[in-house]
Amino acid sequence: MKTAISVPDAVLRRADQFARRRKMSRSALFTQAMEEFLARRERRRVAEQLERAHRDVDSSLDPVLDEMQRRTLFTEEW
Repeated sequence: MKTAISVPDAVLRRADQFARRRKMSRSALFTQAMEEFLARRERRRVAEQLERAHRDVDSSLDPVLDEMQRRTLFTEEW
């Protein structure tokens, strides 16, 4: 799909230089950049959701298990 966007001159110059060095079109460069940007944002969104979901979960060890683990740590050979 064709579209028109406004890009600052300095950014466009850098993008064009980058695309030329890699022998790719400007369209291919902007497509790849947008795909990477969107994927990064999606990963960040998922990570934030996981953080919120686990924020209220008690992840501490059960005291009995904690004591059992502590006892075996000192009796096992490393």
